[in-house]
Amino acid sequence: MGLEYLETGIITGVKGPVVEMNGLERCLYGQIIEFGYETIGMICGFDDKSVQALILKETVPISPGNKVFARLKPFNVPVGDKFIGRVVNALGEPCDGQGPIEADDYCNIFQDAPTVMDRQPVNAPMETGVLLVDALIPVGRGQRELVLGDKMTGKTTICTDAIINQKGKDVICIYCCIGKSNTQLGRVISLFKDKGCFEYTSIVSATAAAYSGQQYIVPYVAATLADYFMYSKRHVLLVFDDLTKHAWAYRQVSLLLGRPPGRGAYPGDVFYLHSRLVERAAKLNNELGAGSQTHLPIIETLENDLTAYIPTNLVSMTDGQIFVSSILFNEGFKPAVNIGLSVSRVGSKAQWPIIKKLSGAIRLDYIQYMELLRVTKLQSSVSKEVKRRLKKGEILVSFITQYRDVPMPLPLEAFLLYAYQHDLVLDLSFEDIARYKAEVYSYVEEKHPELIELINKEKKLTEEVEEMIERILPEYVHSFPSYMAFLQQVEEEKKRKEEEKRLIEKEKAERKAEREAAKAGKK
Repeated sequence: MGLEYLETGIITGVKGPVVEMNGLERCLYGQIIEFGYETIGMICGFDDKSVQALILKETVPISPGNKVFARLKPFNVPVGDKFIGRVVNALGEPCDGQGPIEADDYCNIFQDAPTVMDRQPVNAPMETGVLLVDALIPVGRGQRELVLGDKMTGKTTICTDAIINQKGKDVICIYCCIGKSNTQLGRVISLFKDKGCFEYTSIVSATAAAYSGQQYIVPYVAATLADYFMYSKRHVLLVFDDLTKHAWAYRQVSLLLGRPPGRGAYPGDVFYLHSRLVERAAKLNNELGAGSQTHLPIIETLENDLTAYIPTNLVSMTDGQIFVSSILFNEGFKPAVNIGLSVSRVGSKAQWPIIKKLSGAIRLDYIQYMELLRVTKLQSSVSKEVKRRLKKGEILVSFITQYRDVPMPLPLEAFLLYAYQHDLVLDLSFEDIARYKAEVYSYVEEKHPELIELINKEKKLTEEVEEMIERILPEYVHSFPSYMAFLQQVEEEKKRKEEEKRLIEKEKAERKAEREAAKAGKK
């Protein structure tokens, strides 16, 4: 048995979750401190007289005068494949009542992010199943896409939909809960159980009832688990819900540590707090196995204020943002994504070619529709052309609005975008448009399953795919009652115009005969 270094110190003071100690001369930042009886902490600061540690787990009361023990070990947490399907706390300990977890390895939670030479460009899509996001704000594997908005506007729903949509796509998902209530965490766990997500998903949590120290370290623990899978040549989707609570926990700890407060009472290193976390998202190069780690950090805003301290920090260090508007949410537009303020800095490079081809100028169409709607609200009557443009805009809104917890498969997104781009459902009633959206995938799956298989295989709008879509979708649309009524209306309009033309020609002929008779009488 080898020798192990052990250093002993004495507790000099306790300030909430922060413990001050003397006698530890060779300790390191991030090192684990043992207080006895499985009570542990992590060294998080120094001053001229003492060492400061953050309590992570307390099984017995900690008092001044007690001894502490340091073994010069960094804060390592267990990782491994057995964590898939489990709910663990910020120390990697199971909290789902399913027994202990066998670890494959132990890793430091403060690992360095992959270097530039270790990475490759982000070019593979991470499908979210949210049509609005996949078509207008595409997310790639290895990207960091911020989701921000006011409280209770559907931020978590967008991220959980993305997790649900990864079923069968060879992507491991990690949901990191930070400072949420046990009830909110319970809803997510129930949702994942109902949707079968625990086959490929793990939850790492530090709820509002946990120590502030656990709320501080939990995203790093989740990222460490994600690093393990990424370096094992796999793809990972990691959701941080949410980093606002993380910043609050760090602010509380920093003030207790005596660090000078800055803007919003946050310490000066709060930017580094999050940047060293989200920088761990990457698409590794082929030499390292081409694994990826995609981050969807969530940030809570107050009254849609994008200029607040923490939101601006995260916006500056991510590859784009999805801004969820409380105004749109209250108007019933869900997901309530503000397209004008949302952007993906990876863009169409991380988008399937078929979606890229069919989405076209949808962003511009939507913005023009909203402006046209605002202008025509006060007008009592509008022209037929304006009515037609308004209806096309309403169809677009109908297609990009979807129910929660029901992500769209890629072929359905293609069918909706094709129908919009080619005005396929423009002449239907709104009831039949809603029916088309709800039933077109089932129709094609039942009647022409080869088309769905081809789209899932090719991911491109090839000549064969386009020919099948041009043949199958109109065939389905033409069976709708409102389309038959439209054809009948067109036919009646055609007959009416022909009758009007005949009457006009007859009237002209009669006038001509009258003029000729009048000329003959004068002679």
